[in-house]
Amino acid sequence: MHKILQQITESGTSIWLDDLSRERLVVDGKSRNLAGLIHQESVLGVTTNPAIFSAAIANSTLYADDIATLAKKGLGAEAIINELTTADVAQACDLFLPTYERTNGVDGRVSIEVDPRLARDTAGTVKQAKELWEKVSRDNVLIKVPATIEGIPAIRTLISEGISVNVTIIFSVPRYVEVLEAFIAGLEDRMAKNLPVSGIHSVASFFVSRVDTDIDPKLKAHQDPSALNLLGKAAVANARLAYKHFETVLQSQRWQKLAAAGAQIQRPLWASTGVKDPAYDPTLYVLELIAPLTVNTMPEPTLIAVRDQGSFKGNTISNNYQDATEVLTQISSFSIDIQEVANRLENEGIDKFIKPWLDLIATVEAASAK
Repeated sequence: MHKILQQITESGTSIWLDDLSRERLVVDGKSRNLAGLIHQESVLGVTTNPAIFSAAIANSTLYADDIATLAKKGLGAEAIINELTTADVAQACDLFLPTYERTNGVDGRVSIEVDPRLARDTAGTVKQAKELWEKVSRDNVLIKVPATIEGIPAIRTLISEGISVNVTIIFSVPRYVEVLEAFIAGLEDRMAKNLPVSGIHSVASFFVSRVDTDIDPKLKAHQDPSALNLLGKAAVANARLAYKHFETVLQSQRWQKLAAAGAQIQRPLWASTGVKDPAYDPTLYVLELIAPLTVNTMPEPTLIAVRDQGSFKGNTISNNYQDATEVLTQISSFSIDIQEVANRLENEGIDKFIKPWLDLIATVEAASAK
């Protein structure tokens, strides 16, 4: 294990890989495969999304035989995709089982997302989340649900029914507050029915780099040259203030009651942590967001950059709340509304997952017709 990756892990930030493909599940002794990353690079879990699976299936020959076999059985493209993705996730869950057991169920988790077209459909989200939970049938799977207005009640329902959830596409602190509330309320619903709250796990995926990608051009276009001093600072500040709320909830009597009953807190997960601007340090969204009880999921190039170039600075969140508040206050003074940015990014985030999902359906349809 490399020293900096060990330091990050020991500080309480779990490193997860934001990628999964059938190639990664082939154990061939190379460090690029998932088993190698688990053993050599401190990777403690995996996140996936529709774009990841679209690229994995479209660019690999390892799915061809299964697609042909399933098509001959009469399955349509969407049913075939369901079979392929749940099989990969189940295999990854099995690979992470020792991690899951060693960490008492905190890590060793693998995520699979509901159809992105259901992002505005509460009932549809709940229905498919239950189906995926049963289909994968692994205790260490996380069902990924978008943090839309329609997704919030779905989160509460799923948690109340004992389904572990990864809440995704969170861009603002107010929405994060709603997500954590839905998680806690779901556990309280279980307690009210005398059902156990232990064994249920959740993470809240707070997106980082896309905030800077949206705000930086606005700062560059501003007539006041001092706006340039804020470039690349909005995303980290936004995430840090989300963690501030997390700490407040963690210390609350309401949470302590659930914790005493065996509940595990919903951890903040920093997502979209690969830098989009090549001028920025590739480790920016990892090393500036280190704190206990967090997860950072990253693409492999970011993981390698952290390993080879990173300089560990300890907890970079908890002592920086005042600075984070000042950054967002200054940004708002330039007529940039962070909530408006978050709303737009949420809508764009849904669209960015729907398009590759539709592309994947078309790819599998074409392959099935051969």
